[in-house]
Amino acid sequence: MSRPSLSSARNTAVQAKSGFNYFMDGFSLIRRPGLRTFVFVPLLINMLLFAGAFYYALGKLDELFAYVSGQLPEYLSWLNFLLWPMAVLAMLVVMAFVFSSVMNWLAAPFNGLLAEKVEQLLTGKPMNTGTTMDLMKDLPRILGREWLKLKYYLPRAILFLLLFWVPLLGQTAAPVLWFLFSSWMMAIQYCDYPFDNHKVPFDDMRFALRQTKGTSMSFGAAVTVFSMIPVVNFIVMPVAICGATAMWVDKYREAYRHPVIAPE
Repeated sequence: MSRPSLSSARNTAVQAKSGFNYFMDGFSLIRRPGLRTFVFVPLLINMLLFAGAFYYALGKLDELFAYVSGQLPEYLSWLNFLLWPMAVLAMLVVMAFVFSSVMNWLAAPFNGLLAEKVEQLLTGKPMNTGTTMDLMKDLPRILGREWLKLKYYLPRAILFLLLFWVPLLGQTAAPVLWFLFSSWMMAIQYCDYPFDNHKVPFDDMRFALRQTKGTSMSFGAAVTVFSMIPVVNFIVMPVAICGATAMWVDKYREAYRHPVIAPE
């Protein structure tokens, strides 16, 4: 089946706008009065789950280091000062990606609602998405979409993580490849919400993002970096959804909008 192509007639300002710029737009969008309620719910879920997971992981990390310190000979005890900050940084990186996948499952219905409200705000046009009861009936499909993303993510993540165990490659190329893969996955994760609101198939969504790979990757890279910053990472999810929806409106909506859900 043929896929729609993105219009090349977009204005110069839109074409030049990077994914990083769209992500930064999200910080201003989450403060808009009509969006605050829809931002607060996923934000609260994010804060509670991330704080609990971080506290648990930090405790386990402390236990691990207590064990490792006990095994080190006295003359190598200075290694603790190097290994501890590196381990905390590695934990933050892993949590930023693995934990966000779990969290997005729980917050998926709210994330779709937020993307819908952002699109309505930016376009000034209503969307025919039905009632709250319709949303409840649509939950299996919404969660199924998250499952598709997880199925896409897991085998690739395992492959990239295995590269870290390859001598030389694991210390040089693997971190760069992991960052690039994570950036691509963050673009898929958050750009998918406005696409899914218009019932665009998962494969078509990825095809659209590949057509604008530079924008997609710079957006995902921004999400990845900000996800590793303590405190800031609590608001990354709603910011990324708002920014991704702004990118959808500018770059994809014209080609992929659903004529019934978003009639012109």
